[in-house]
Amino acid sequence: MKWVTVWGNAPSITEHKPETYAKNITLRYPITCAFGGEKVRLQFSNFCGTEPVTLTKVTLARAMGDREVSLHNARLVTFGGEESVTIPAGGEIYSDEINFMIKPRGVLAVSIYLSDFTLMRTGVVATGPLSKGFFSVGDCTFSSVLPLDKTRHTDVFYFLSGLDLYTADENRAVILYGDSITAQSWADYLALECMNDPYNNTAIVRKAASGTRVLREYTCITYESYGLSGEHRFDREISSVSGADTVIIQQGINDIIHPVGTDVNPFRPMSDLPTAEQLEEGVKKYIDSAKSRNLNVFVGTLLPIYGWRTYAPFREELRNAFNDWVRSLGDISGCIDFDRLLCDDDNLCAFAASFDSGDHLHPSDEAYKEMARLAFDFIKGQE
Repeated sequence: MKWVTVWGNAPSITEHKPETYAKNITLRYPITCAFGGEKVRLQFSNFCGTEPVTLTKVTLARAMGDREVSLHNARLVTFGGEESVTIPAGGEIYSDEINFMIKPRGVLAVSIYLSDFTLMRTGVVATGPLSKGFFSVGDCTFSSVLPLDKTRHTDVFYFLSGLDLYTADENRAVILYGDSITAQSWADYLALECMNDPYNNTAIVRKAASGTRVLREYTCITYESYGLSGEHRFDREISSVSGADTVIIQQGINDIIHPVGTDVNPFRPMSDLPTAEQLEEGVKKYIDSAKSRNLNVFVGTLLPIYGWRTYAPFREELRNAFNDWVRSLGDISGCIDFDRLLCDDDNLCAFAASFDSGDHLHPSDEAYKEMARLAFDFIKGQE
């Protein structure tokens, strides 16, 4: 038996708004477990916080629906035996181990009550068929159903950064590392591909944050929610995943499309634009770090950007140069060529029409399903 992370997100900086503080609310996150286990532990993060955060009460229960849980065998989560815990600014913690039997594809709901004013700065947006969140007014940690009139949906996952199961030795985690493309639904579709395999032993753990770049990060409040650079993300995020043997890296497009010049935007200078060699070196550091942790490494090519609002031929040349380098890598487990999968056969710079979400940067839902099927073939081939 061993600990394996079955769900996770990448703690990042939430958008700075006047309503940055919350009080007297309950967050509830249903989490689908790829395989079964007999104990649970939870990971919480205040990595991007600038002041301490107190979790007043946390509960764990079986989910019966989006807003509903079973209170039979519901558990109060403790931290060093205590009901409440304060996470310092920049800090990350584990809960105590919780005896809780869960079957494959079972859904656990984590409910977090914040009684006092809490800086909601550490969180990440994640979407997809398995990524749901809710918040309610008041302490609803032991409410079987969140009150409809006091509850709203949220796609921001605050503070909760991982769920680990104590499970059979053959089970494992595969990490997906990236930006908004991975923060959207192909991660969930890949998880479903794995769970639909009757012999599944793989959990998909998403470590992705929208707007993030390999080489740069913003310090202004206008764009700080675009997240941390790879230097401040990669090692910390992959090392937080227990039982992982593989990482799939799909990042770099924001390094190419963000810089526009200070005459257009004072926070996005053209000096931020990397050369192909600099971008390659940044990803090579990821690869070396992952391999030093005995992880198998797959790297995905960057997707088409023709028609995106900052598209330009020089950006296309940079994207193609980087993708050619990824395809030539000989010291990784494989290149997953998402670019060739989704591009238009008559215009390789563009998405095929059915694979474009409409913004010419993010794939459509159909395309995300295709990405998941392609990635599944690669990770299934490892078994």
